[in-house]
Amino acid sequence: MPAADVSLPVSDQPAALPRQRRKEARPAELTTAALELFITNGYAATRLEDIAAHAGVSKGTLYLYFESKEALFKAVIREGIVPVMAQGAELIDGFSGCSADLLRHLILAWWQRVGETPLGGVPKLMMSEAGNFPEVAAYYAEAVITPGRDLLRRVLVRGMVQGEFRALDVETAIDVIFAPVLMLLIWRHSMGACGCRTHEPQAFLATHLDLVLNGLAADIVAAA
Repeated sequence: MPAADVSLPVSDQPAALPRQRRKEARPAELTTAALELFITNGYAATRLEDIAAHAGVSKGTLYLYFESKEALFKAVIREGIVPVMAQGAELIDGFSGCSADLLRHLILAWWQRVGETPLGGVPKLMMSEAGNFPEVAAYYAEAVITPGRDLLRRVLVRGMVQGEFRALDVETAIDVIFAPVLMLLIWRHSMGACGCRTHEPQAFLATHLDLVLNGLAADIVAAA
């Protein structure tokens, strides 16, 4: 006797899991595609239709998740760099070692999570296009620059209070400490990408931190 047909009607069959997974993954696919094109082409030259095509979806599908290019850029920052700021705060909160080691860990962790990833191209992007897109720049300053400065401020003040670092102008020191790291990023995504001399990041950062931490040490006496 032939086996009975027990297949469900099409309307009663469960939804295909791969399709569901892809739908849920689309915002991340779109932000990944957007980051790649923003870094490669610049913010102004990147069109929403280009991002949609790069992600393998229609422009209409992109609009289901993001209402504008600015909203998409903010999502790139919110999902990519903002969590790194939160991780930095957690590192400071739970760190029990000396402040010199904390500063070293903070900068090297930032480099690993931002500098060595496609997100490392964002600072150059903002430096080059902030003047033409002040609202985007203001968001970046609020979401990344201000929290980043706060992290460095906390470490410097911690070191001064504990007598590990000498007294200094904290706000200026924040800029001086991070400026070479920022320059390393910008160079990698500008002159370095054009074939000019590039720096080995770990050697660069090791030298920079050696100079910074020796300069911060409380037993250093400023020259007259």
